[in-house]
Order: sequence, then C-alpha cells, then structure tokens
Amino acid sequence: MGILLGRVRWADRLFGGWMVVALNMPAVIVGILVYIWLGLNDVALVTAVVVSKAPLVITTVRQGVRALRSEFDEVANALVLPFNARLRFVLLPQLAPYLLAAARNGLALVWKLVLVFEVLGSSDGVGFRIAILFQNFDVAAILAYAVTFTAIVLVLEAAVIAPLERHLLRWQSKPV
Repeated sequence: MGILLGRVRWADRLFGGWMVVALNMPAVIVGILVYIWLGLNDVALVTAVVVSKAPLVITTVRQGVRALRSEFDEVANALVLPFNARLRFVLLPQLAPYLLAAARNGLALVWKLVLVFEVLGSSDGVGFRIAILFQNFDVAAILAYAVTFTAIVLVLEAAVIAPLERHLLRWQSKPV
C-alpha cells in the first residue's frame, strides 16, 4: 500500500486523507471496536494491533518511495530489468532505511498495543496480569514487567535489527 501511494498520484490523493485519519485514530478506540465486532479472542487482538500499526508502516514506506532516486529507475529502464530484478536491486535497497525505521517503530509500539488490548479484553496474557497487578497496587511487579519488556526490545534491536541494518545498508558504506 505504501509503494502504491508513493508511486501512483491518484491513489495517494484518494487514500492520503484516510491515512491521516487512520494515523490519528486512538489505538484504544480501534481495539474496542475490533473486540466488539470480532469478539474477545486472539484473532481480534492481532487484528486490532495490525489495524492500529498499518497506517504508520504505510506512511513510512510511502515517504521512502517518494525519496527514491530517479536515476536508478532510468538505469533499470535502460537495462530492461524484469520486475523481480528491479524490486531486488533498485527498489528494496533504497527502501531499506524506511522499512527498518518502520520495524523499529513497530517494535516499540506493537508490544504496548498488545498489552493495552489484553487489558481491555483478555482473560489471560501479560496485559491481563498487569491489570490485576494494577488493581492490587503492585508497583514493583508492574515495573518488573516494564523492565523485562524493555530488555527484550533492546535485545531484539541489538541482535536482529542492528545487524540486519548493517547487512542491508552495507552498499551505502563509504571507504575510509
């Protein structure tokens, strides 16, 4: 969707305003509506997280597509590259920083959304447990969960995203 909005002007004009609305829709409202429509189940939880997160990813990718260098497209046209080669060698390398930014934002946001949605409508899960801890004013246990989640995100950043970023963006490195 982000590639479409970044490349096709009429699609961006048609859906761009809706993207602003979706970006500003409170996640709690989305979660409540999805739970009402789909019931209090895991499918609703995943759907609410995806619906809440998708506009940010789409907007980030759209901005990345708008920043693509036209010279690379001209070279791909001159070489008559097939779609798969154009995607692999022209489009994705230039979009990598934007996709990584979306992944980092997603990592920071998704676990928070899951917790909030579990507080709203689950009878198990970490969010449900945190809600019980809140009712019992157990600040130490709530902080323990917060520290644990933060540590997990830091490990994922250091072990997965940062190495992936170095690998994907190695072509941009300038020799010293």
